[in-house]
Amino acid sequence: MQIAATAFDYKYSLRGLPEYSDEYRRVLSEVHSRSAKRILRLCELNRGFYVKAGQFVAAMRQVPKEYSSTLSSLQDQTAPCPFKAIKEVLVRNLGADLSEIFISFDEQPVAAASIAQVHHAVLKDHQEVAVKVQYPGLEKQMHFDLGTMSLLSNLITWLFPEYRFGWIVSEFAKSISSELDFTQEARNSERAAKNFKGNSTVKIPHVFWDLTTTKVLTMQFCKGQKVDNLEFLKEMGISPTNVAKALSEMVAEMIFVHGFLHGDLHPGNILVSQEGASSFSLVLLDHGICKELDETFRVNYCELWKALIFMDSNKIQQLGEQMGVSKYARYFPVIFTGRTINSKTALGRGMSVEEKNNLKQELKSLKMEDISSFMESLPSDFLTVLRADGLLRSLLSKLGAPHRIRLRAYAKYAFQGVPRVDAFESGVTMGAVLIKLESKIKDIQLSLMLGNLSYSSLIIN
Repeated sequence: MQIAATAFDYKYSLRGLPEYSDEYRRVLSEVHSRSAKRILRLCELNRGFYVKAGQFVAAMRQVPKEYSSTLSSLQDQTAPCPFKAIKEVLVRNLGADLSEIFISFDEQPVAAASIAQVHHAVLKDHQEVAVKVQYPGLEKQMHFDLGTMSLLSNLITWLFPEYRFGWIVSEFAKSISSELDFTQEARNSERAAKNFKGNSTVKIPHVFWDLTTTKVLTMQFCKGQKVDNLEFLKEMGISPTNVAKALSEMVAEMIFVHGFLHGDLHPGNILVSQEGASSFSLVLLDHGICKELDETFRVNYCELWKALIFMDSNKIQQLGEQMGVSKYARYFPVIFTGRTINSKTALGRGMSVEEKNNLKQELKSLKMEDISSFMESLPSDFLTVLRADGLLRSLLSKLGAPHRIRLRAYAKYAFQGVPRVDAFESGVTMGAVLIKLESKIKDIQLSLMLGNLSYSSLIIN
């Protein structure tokens, strides 16, 4: 009913209005707002995978802002499943009564979300653990809900050919399917821990494999508060700006260096744990949705960010062609850095009034069909990093962090992620030395652009 009402709202509210006139855009924004509220009610009513889907859409900056802002209020929380049903899943999967494995097992969960709930427990050797238990009958429900979502998406496309959202359903289906296998989540967790081995700020809970199955995941219990809990940060004397820097570097390192990205960077999955007076670590939880980026894409994405930083419009266009979206490559600077492709504004300073007006006029020529075509043409990996970037921006906004913090982190790790020729590994030739010298000059230019130049960065060694 909500979907039908939404479809007719679009159809009849926009009828007779000159397409993409100011009046058309004003009414369209109002319809977006009404429709987003209907979808919000639909998600809240059906819970489960609908909440997950709503959050998935909310994190995408490519959908109308009325949808992302409205659906961002969705919380992936639900009423706990009765412990009797949870205990049956535990005994069936662990093959023993709980008293044989644990000294204590809290029946009241510490968290309950759309696919599982987490219980605190203590093992026989006195180690504290978090036990994640999947709700019974979930796979059947998933197939039914995804079928319904696909049907609704096809209905919208049939009514409005220019609105094609099949790519959203497809991406969501891929992510949620892997999330239901807890052994895959455990493997993802261990891989992330290995990737961050050299980063003392990021912690990944240890997995207890002898107590882990496809439906039960047992991990080290880590204490902390949600990353956007400003009251906690203030109470502990932890700087929100420092948290924002660590958070930005964590995400940038995953994208540009590891090529292995956590796909659900919500506040509840990132904890701040105090490590002494005013210092902290970030605890990264819930690795059910992770994406391994194609190596060619990862390197190209590093190169894209280098081009964005130095405003190399030819390189940006070239990379857009390689990614299959050459028609829209000119919008990459706006999407990622808040500057137009011909901007003269310094990195991190936003756009001038003149640039904003020029961009506004240019965007008026874009139709919804253009946006749909753009999103459909993007590689799956690109959609993944766009979503992660949207989630990071949202968190930084809650922390009150300036835009420049994210740009600095992305710039730093984009340069680290590009394979370099080392003069000593390749033999000390003039060509190798020049490559290294050029790389160092670029680093200095980057430092100047970000307002972070220090004497040490001027030393070429």
